Amino acid sequence: MVNKRIDQPTGTETVGHEWDGIEELNTPLPRWWLYTFYATIIWAAVYVVLYPAWPLIDKATAGTLGWSSRGDLAKEMSAADLARQGVFEQIAATDIEKLVASPELMGQAISGGAAAFKVNCVQCHGAGAAGSAGYPNLNDDDWIWGGTLTEIQYSITHGIRWEGADETRINYMPAFDGLFDAGQVDALAGHVLSLSGKGKSSAAGATLFAENCAACHGPAGGGMPDMGAPALNDAIWLFGGTEAEVKKQILAPRHGVMPAWKDRLDPVTIKMLSAYVHSRGGGQQAAPAQDEVAAETDIAQGPKAETDG
Repeated sequence: MVNKRIDQPTGTETVGHEWDGIEELNTPLPRWWLYTFYATIIWAAVYVVLYPAWPLIDKATAGTLGWSSRGDLAKEMSAADLARQGVFEQIAATDIEKLVASPELMGQAISGGAAAFKVNCVQCHGAGAAGSAGYPNLNDDDWIWGGTLTEIQYSITHGIRWEGADETRINYMPAFDGLFDAGQVDALAGHVLSLSGKGKSSAAGATLFAENCAACHGPAGGGMPDMGAPALNDAIWLFGGTEAEVKKQILAPRHGVMPAWKDRLDPVTIKMLSAYVHSRGGGQQAAPAQDEVAAETDIAQGPKAETDG
């Protein structure tokens, strides 16, 4: 351009335009910067040829090397599946009550169960398995239907009051609304609360409990897991432990429902989930079988002496 000139102080050519006496110098870029820029262009061209680069409708160009991050992920997942397969087979072949005899295998089952719990159970029982009103806390020692590994596995498999599952656990507390007057309800609620030291009992309340409640909850309110009758003497309440909530449960009982998972989860996942729930801190140990008790008794007593017939 005709307006270009050499700036005397710097010896650099101007770009040719001026504004209010101010001109811009046409300072060239450093050579190292230009070479770096050219190198990135060459690198990009090589990358486009060798690796997936151009996005298409449902995939990207494959590249001459045939590599892809999805392919690497698929290989890693396949290797992980093969590694887990052996553990799954061991868990599947081990009776659930005998998992505790192998701490390593039990640990694997608990880890797998923790993952399954986060996906399937936290919606009701909470991320920490602490539950809420109407949803049992799985961290305590209170088990409505029993807390051994086998009992937990059965509950998860067949559910609680789950329609469509023929072997689901089912039991309903009768509604006493209309059977008791207000004074009797007060007396019965007071006795129920007294079983855990939270209320004051009376002769009338004790009599009502013995005649109407003890058959399921036990004379002392200890509960009956075989019938799904919760303990009333431990101050652990599924639907609330205030006097008003206890009265409400006596008059119009609420009943929880849990899905049967047998058609949603495979048997190994259910077994691992049972191990995880059991490990939360409130799990119970199964009673030893009669033959095991007899064997332990024989060992404790030593060899039997021979006697004359």
